[in-house]
Amino acid sequence: MINGSKTLSLHYINRNTVKEPKRIAVLGSTGSIGTQTLDIISTYPELFKAQVLVAGRNAELLVEQCMTHRPALAIIADESRYAQVKGALQPYGIEVAAGSAAIAEAVKRSDVDTVLTATVGYSGLEPTIHAIKAGKDIALANKETLVVAGDLITRLLQDSESRVLPVDSEHSAIYQCLVGENPETVAKLIITASGGPFRTLSKERLASVSVEDALRHPNWAMGAKITIDSASMMNKAFEIIEARWLFGVPAEKIEAVVHPQSIVHSMVQFTDGAVKAQLGLPDMHVPIRYALGDATRLRASDRPMELADYCSLTFERPDMEKFPCLTFAYRALSEGGTTACVINAANEIAVAEFLKGRIGFMDIYPLIERTLQRVPYIAHPEYEDYVETNRIARIYAQETASQNKL
Repeated sequence: MINGSKTLSLHYINRNTVKEPKRIAVLGSTGSIGTQTLDIISTYPELFKAQVLVAGRNAELLVEQCMTHRPALAIIADESRYAQVKGALQPYGIEVAAGSAAIAEAVKRSDVDTVLTATVGYSGLEPTIHAIKAGKDIALANKETLVVAGDLITRLLQDSESRVLPVDSEHSAIYQCLVGENPETVAKLIITASGGPFRTLSKERLASVSVEDALRHPNWAMGAKITIDSASMMNKAFEIIEARWLFGVPAEKIEAVVHPQSIVHSMVQFTDGAVKAQLGLPDMHVPIRYALGDATRLRASDRPMELADYCSLTFERPDMEKFPCLTFAYRALSEGGTTACVINAANEIAVAEFLKGRIGFMDIYPLIERTLQRVPYIAHPEYEDYVETNRIARIYAQETASQNKL
């Protein structure tokens, strides 16, 4: 890590020294990142074991995954589906639990080495905190954990044996570009953005785009929430905030650039003027493997990228007027405190309301802005403050959306 703290540890392991498979708790096993993680675990059974599988509501897929991977424990967050999962897995001797308290306890188990956090939104914060306190390594795919409480997470890591390794393709790319470099020579972190499905649309046209339009990402196959965040460029705002905490770089040294081809996943510019980039196909298996393998490049049978197929790689500055959500990154980092927590909570409500067709795409930004104006600011929050701020912000954002006060 650039500032010398333990969030990231740039090191390698010798695969020959690994005698037992690394036991992994996969939080969000039925989502996009979770299912790809299980693909990797299946590919490298000598290196990895799915020890705990956690799903939100998809009981059917969770049961199917458990039948394949035979974890010690399966957890369904939706307690109303506990009986369904319990009944299906009882003949196989797999322990079953339900609810957030069970998830918090699971990440502390002595038979878990690494916690892969791939749940959606704010839900990733509490189990990540428990995992850090228990000294587990974190493969972090839930960017909201550091967005909401980056300062708290950083402080907790100082007193823990835990390390956080990024799974997001952009932060994995930066991580890889920093290996072997002197932190003092880093001039800028450059996070690439595809621009989403609306990059070429006018501001006037954006006012009438549909949910179906927003869900058609040109390059990546992702869950609905992150796909909408990509369309609004809120995901880049979150990634800038996350990068600040992961790599210890101030906001003025982090920027986003639009790269429609999604081949360059991110870059680092150095003080001598050189720019180092990590390139690859839009495939999350690569950063997941890199994180689970402790920065070891595991041999894969994936189709390699042929540079000759990509003779044109273009870059452009993001349009802040069309995509104002990107500005929330610098506001959150400038104000600190609970600002980012409010932004995240309001955005989760805004995206949910947009997906239900209750607000328009261009209503997302003003809904967040109105919520920021209403929620009391706390300059030096502890965990309980984040919990209460998240609760209040969601109430205000829901009221604003429901009463059409945008």
